[in-house]
Amino acid sequence: MDTIVKLAYLLASVLFIVGIKKMNKPSTARGGNGMSAIGMLIAILATMVQLELATLPEILLCIAIGSAIGLYVAKKVQMTQMSEMVALFNGFGGLASVGVGISEYWRESYERGMEIHNVTLVSILLSVLIGGITFTGSYIAYAKLSGKISGNSIVYKGQHLINLLLLLAGIVAGAVVMWQQDMIIGMYVLLAISLLLGVLVVIPIGGADMPVVISLLNSYSGMAACATGFVLNNYMLIVAGALVGSSGIILTDIMCKGMNRSLLNVVMGGFGQTSGAVVTVGGKSDLVVKEVGVEEAAMLFDSASSVVIVPGYGMAVAQAQHIIKEMMDILLKKNINVRFAIHPVAGRMPGHMNVLLAESNVPYDRLLEPEQIDDDLSNTDIVYVVGANDVVNPAARHDKNSPIYGMPIINVDKAKTVIVSKRSMASGYAGIENELFGYPNCLMLFGDAKATLTKVVNELKEM
Repeated sequence: MDTIVKLAYLLASVLFIVGIKKMNKPSTARGGNGMSAIGMLIAILATMVQLELATLPEILLCIAIGSAIGLYVAKKVQMTQMSEMVALFNGFGGLASVGVGISEYWRESYERGMEIHNVTLVSILLSVLIGGITFTGSYIAYAKLSGKISGNSIVYKGQHLINLLLLLAGIVAGAVVMWQQDMIIGMYVLLAISLLLGVLVVIPIGGADMPVVISLLNSYSGMAACATGFVLNNYMLIVAGALVGSSGIILTDIMCKGMNRSLLNVVMGGFGQTSGAVVTVGGKSDLVVKEVGVEEAAMLFDSASSVVIVPGYGMAVAQAQHIIKEMMDILLKKNINVRFAIHPVAGRMPGHMNVLLAESNVPYDRLLEPEQIDDDLSNTDIVYVVGANDVVNPAARHDKNSPIYGMPIINVDKAKTVIVSKRSMASGYAGIENELFGYPNCLMLFGDAKATLTKVVNELKEM
């Protein structure tokens, strides 16, 4: 039976690795997610067989309840709320690690009165520390993204020193437990510190950096799971946790590069204000913008030979991906080349725009990364920007005083004509005005993206 369990773990590990590999491409991502899910099911079943659970009905009941909740949430949540759901799930992973660590410590030290091996005890302490930070940090990230608390960067004097002192205090508490294992007060102090650290580390981080934070917290949840695997002496949990932890770090690094920022800069800085200066149409602004009407916009699209669409979070909020797909089909029938430029940090989480467009059946081969399309933008008749802001702001190239200076952007200003679909002149997550809107080749199409684009599509149908 032990051999069968190990083979099942091996199969599950292979499915995890292949599944993660398949997520590199939108066309194979769904299949990769399914393979990973099957791998997890195999791992759970093998673990249940290995442990020879006496409380099998209770365990199955818990699995059924958890699965039902997960299915309900996954079906109910909107794509615009996907990042919030991921943040919550990361938090639950951290909480599970904390629960296992505390319960295993209590069982071994108090119920059995046995001395815990140093390796196991260190793993317990890491499960509690990393899991606690992940749990409260993820909840704060969820609360910021959902608007339950301010998405602004909340900074205070001496915050880094306080966090450092708390971390040192946590290490001391862990050392006390290592020195005298029945000193349960040390474990409780470590738990309290980890929960507080999670709050204090994420609170100073603003909305623009929240996707990076979610990715980092996902990595933390994997590390906590890996530590829990050592606690339980479960090889599968170690492998799965290590995969999640390492892939989360890699993704975090990719996102940081996409913003031209270091991870330390994200964690230690206060960049990324969710709300900046908001200037509505007709309000006070130094920019002189040119508006375009629905009919004129339709005429511009109809007369173009090439169109590049740049989606952003505003598209997700307006749920405009389906009408964009319809417009693409109309333009293609008119022999107009239509492509999409996808910035790696557009939206609230990695791949957000890719998933939305895939949902509306936009062909994968029309989704291009900035480096694949930037050189051709100067030859493009129209770039249609829908809901994107900071990722198309030319200030990133030349304004050294700008908080987004150095961030790779999509150079839409190089196109012959730029049409920007926005509700208003509100700033993006970075809280700064987009100078693109005042460029002579830029036209502003104000209003709800779905509503205005529907009118544009209706005009195109009549041409």
